[in-house]
Amino acid sequence: MPDSSIHSAFETTCLVIPARYGSTRFPGKPLALINGIPMIVRVWLQATQAKTVNRVLVATDHEEIKSVVENAGGQVVMTPSDLPSGTDRIAAAIADIKADYVVNLQGDEPVINPAHIDLAVQALKNDNQAAMATLACPIKTRKDAFNQNIVKVLVNHNDHAVYFSRAPIPYPSTDFTDWNLYLRHIGLYVYRKPFLDTFVRMKPAWPEQVERLEQLRALHYGGIIRVITVDQVNPGVDIPEDIDIIETLIRERDLKQE
Repeated sequence: MPDSSIHSAFETTCLVIPARYGSTRFPGKPLALINGIPMIVRVWLQATQAKTVNRVLVATDHEEIKSVVENAGGQVVMTPSDLPSGTDRIAAAIADIKADYVVNLQGDEPVINPAHIDLAVQALKNDNQAAMATLACPIKTRKDAFNQNIVKVLVNHNDHAVYFSRAPIPYPSTDFTDWNLYLRHIGLYVYRKPFLDTFVRMKPAWPEQVERLEQLRALHYGGIIRVITVDQVNPGVDIPEDIDIIETLIRERDLKQE
């Protein structure tokens, strides 16, 4: 990882991992052990391998999460428990930190590909129009296209997001079969820091409230989101049963995180 002490001569990128202890479906999720290592530590380890990132922080509201990350060698910023979203937690964590770009990496992505982080950061740096960047990958089946738990993103010819939806947009005709034209959104975001500071002060937009997708707020207020397409999505952890899937994947890919 690049030297985090260099701030004046180069553009800097700070990656923040929001990690809230409370979870309706999986309380204490950041501390869940994956092959003996707390999940939040695994996410942090993956993030530190990104070459475009100068600094990695964990933003949390819980002392035990703070302790396990610091014991692993990571940096932690304590944030209030009552913040409305992970984006607000990130904004609070970096309020007094100088950075040009901010990466929002979810704390339940223990096998995130560091190269994908680099692709998103570099894409935003190269796109002067965009305020944000995010990732997507092709959808393979009709079932996934219609799965409300899989968020789809429609892009234009500039690879800028037109809309995000839980529904297949545009809606397919009955004889449509090219499901790989639909893109599955991957919830990693890179922000220009001034836009992030503005974003958390914006009022929630009605499409955002209907779809329960925070990124629609940016589109509603005219923000341009660059979308980078990658080959595949790595599974995250939503419920306890997902731990077995992640452990199997780590064994299959021989991902060494110690």
